[in-house]
Amino acid sequence: MSDPGSETMSEAATADAAVPASAAKVIVVMPARQAALTLGRTVAEIPLEQVSEIILVDDSSTDETVRLARELPVEVVWHPHQVGYGGNQKTCYLQALQHDADVVVMLHPDGQYEAGLIPEMVAPIVEGRADLVLGSRLLVPGAALAAGMPRWKYLANRFLTAIQNRIMGTRLSEAHTGYRAYSRELLLTVPFLRNSLDFSFDPELLYQASEFGFRIEEVPARCRYFEEASSVDFKTGVVYGLETIWAGIRLLLHRWHIVPSRKYRR
Repeated sequence: MSDPGSETMSEAATADAAVPASAAKVIVVMPARQAALTLGRTVAEIPLEQVSEIILVDDSSTDETVRLARELPVEVVWHPHQVGYGGNQKTCYLQALQHDADVVVMLHPDGQYEAGLIPEMVAPIVEGRADLVLGSRLLVPGAALAAGMPRWKYLANRFLTAIQNRIMGTRLSEAHTGYRAYSRELLLTVPFLRNSLDFSFDPELLYQASEFGFRIEEVPARCRYFEEASSVDFKTGVVYGLETIWAGIRLLLHRWHIVPSRKYRR
């Protein structure tokens, strides 16, 4: 699904942003925390012939995540202190950019998202059609609930996505997927280092991408819910929802020149 509200880049810029598929350096980043039970299976599902590197950033896990990761075909970076989901992603993207990535795919190591979808996630970027690709669990009606998504999460997702669409002028089916692919240009332009250290990092980065005029597409992504998969509980979900709404309000205050924010300055 294209985002008609954010297609503000010129045709010339679009052509320059395109990277030949055969030459694109695709790096998969994995923000990890207590992922020992699922990491091996997730890495095994990654189509290695389609990616250049895999970088795992461990956020001070207390299980065997780091030891197991060092036995896999991945580069391991570890945090000596836990910084949170957003802080983990900051390290992921910095590492990928310094490794000269053209496309960066964020894949959770818990196996909830299908790693085999990576070529479909990357294609719109290397073909010059998009700067950000979201793997949407809600793009196919009924698929998320059939896969086991709790109904309260489904309803909260739809509610928050509707609010964000209104603020961003988009028509996304899901704004809260953890499966994303970014162009190098987007990550070099959007000041993601100024974002939150916790789960609200994701909506902040999405707001930034839209506000800066980057093109967003969605591809359908199947999700899997099982005991070992990471999950946000109801209390954390409520806090996340409030932070997402507040992030949108901050964007509006910046846009209306009431309270400027460095998060939305180039």
